[in-house]
Amino acid sequence: MKEKFNFHIVNVRVAMLPILALILICIFLVSVISLIGILFLVLSEKWFNKALLMLVGFASGSLLGGAFFHLIPEAIETGGSSMMHVESIFWALAIGLLIFFVLEKFLWRHCHEREKCPVHPFAYLNLIGDGIHNFIDGIIIAASFMASSSSSLGFIVTLAVAAHEIPQEIGDFSILIYGGFSKTKALIYNFLTALTAMAGGLFTFFGSAFLPQTPYLLAFAAGGFIYIASTDLMPELHRERKAVNSFLQFVMIAVGLFLMWMLKHV
Repeated sequence: MKEKFNFHIVNVRVAMLPILALILICIFLVSVISLIGILFLVLSEKWFNKALLMLVGFASGSLLGGAFFHLIPEAIETGGSSMMHVESIFWALAIGLLIFFVLEKFLWRHCHEREKCPVHPFAYLNLIGDGIHNFIDGIIIAASFMASSSSSLGFIVTLAVAAHEIPQEIGDFSILIYGGFSKTKALIYNFLTALTAMAGGLFTFFGSAFLPQTPYLLAFAAGGFIYIASTDLMPELHRERKAVNSFLQFVMIAVGLFLMWMLKHV
């Protein structure tokens, strides 16, 4: 009986291997974004800063669109539409907001003005905090693939994660450089830290029985997306005072929102 049970588990795992492959491929592609610091070698600081602000706007819109158009509706639809279930979903979302606040408050603090950043201690602390953040990204991507019978939600969430990873990884690379790392060392350390997302994905896939039900994971992820967009990214956009650049940022936020809405209806 035990042998049959073990054989059944093996069969289930083999049947799910394509999902695992998709999870790991998507997480790896998102992790490769950590090497975007290479652009420092070819872009002037002026053009680099302009492009960064546009990317921050797009990332804000795509994160909010991913949360409001995909993750929250999927969480509600997956578990039913009873009032008690919906309330539980929003509790999970609120907990996600609180957890991301704690992580950022004590571990994952980003700095965007070099003269205000501590040097070496902050650089290493940023690596630790960023590793935890990437681990959570891996959980989010894996949970989104496992939440639905199709893979479309997983790809949409991967796109949203990638959109906010671009400005984040640029910021992380900058912090390491300003903290005393060489460009080569900063690229390598940033990439190794990004690979902790793989551990998050594997943990979610093989340890799903020990995690909360998928709808609550999706709502938790939505809380994280909303927190990152509203507290980390949008405040950076408010630093811009020029009307033209501010309008372009608004356009990029709208583009991110519209893209996520459009993907919902394709």
